[in-house]
Amino acid sequence: MDFGAVLQTNPPSARVVQLAQLAEAYGFSHVWTFDSHLLWQEPYVIHSRILAETRKIMVGPMVTNPSTRDWTVTASTFATLNEMYGNRTICGIGRGDSAVRVTNGAPATLKTLREAIHVIRELGNSRAVEYNGATLRFPWSFGSSLEVWVAAYGPLALKLTGEVGDGFILQMADLDVAEWMISTVRKAAAAAGRDPASVKFCVAAPMYIGEDWEHMRNQCRWFGGMVGNHVADIVAKYGADSAVPRALTDYIAGREGYDYNQHGRAGNTHADFVPDEIVDRFCVLGTKADHIRKLEALRELGVDQFAGYLQHDNKEETLRVYGESIIPALNTAPAAKI
Repeated sequence: MDFGAVLQTNPPSARVVQLAQLAEAYGFSHVWTFDSHLLWQEPYVIHSRILAETRKIMVGPMVTNPSTRDWTVTASTFATLNEMYGNRTICGIGRGDSAVRVTNGAPATLKTLREAIHVIRELGNSRAVEYNGATLRFPWSFGSSLEVWVAAYGPLALKLTGEVGDGFILQMADLDVAEWMISTVRKAAAAAGRDPASVKFCVAAPMYIGEDWEHMRNQCRWFGGMVGNHVADIVAKYGADSAVPRALTDYIAGREGYDYNQHGRAGNTHADFVPDEIVDRFCVLGTKADHIRKLEALRELGVDQFAGYLQHDNKEETLRVYGESIIPALNTAPAAKI
């Protein structure tokens, strides 16, 4: 099982780079960052410094979108970073949330998302692509390698992910929801003539090592509020009685608006509607034994990577325990039965 650390590009940027270095030292394979250029610092500039200050960790956004940057600019960024530092970038992409909503925009359509994935992936892999009636290729790019992983929640977005995604990013660690979504993506991949095993699965959620459950929950309650924005869109489109698991839809009944200026921040007052049960289900909290138990269950469902959000007050200790105990436990082969 691979492990990623999800960081916000809050100033000072040197702190973000430091956390990325620490994650690599503790055995994490990926560093992801938010991509919301108004709420936080520009991620790709910081990605370049992270890549320069580390040796092998993979770096990418969790997640970018088709709307705030021209697709060819996004692809050029990845191809340039790959030329500079070796093929160590990865593209997480979704329809768009905070990056577009803070400017009163709307998430991209699935048609637009599908087209953007194709253009970014082809150019990011040094291949030619049709775009706006022209055949484009980076004449300076040779041998660049870029996977595009899709973040999705609703049934049609999950279908698209199975059809075109190199990977699937599920931003929550609820076991029931993960089982349903992974199954849905695999079925869509098979229906599209793809090998379902070729799609990689990443679960991303806050990880917090500790024993004070009230404190941990309050530090991570913001995540349920963030996920609630996507769930509200699903309920608006499909209704509360759709095929989407009720564990994902019922809790937003008490949601009353959302302030994106507090997006992804511990203490977000617009996440007060999120009950403790949802925090526990969506996040990975508790002692190292609690973490290992939940991560083993996710691995059994087919999860290839767990990416832990670190938007709380216990970043270094959580990274340390993962590096010293949890990552080795999840990556040690069980003893052969005699």
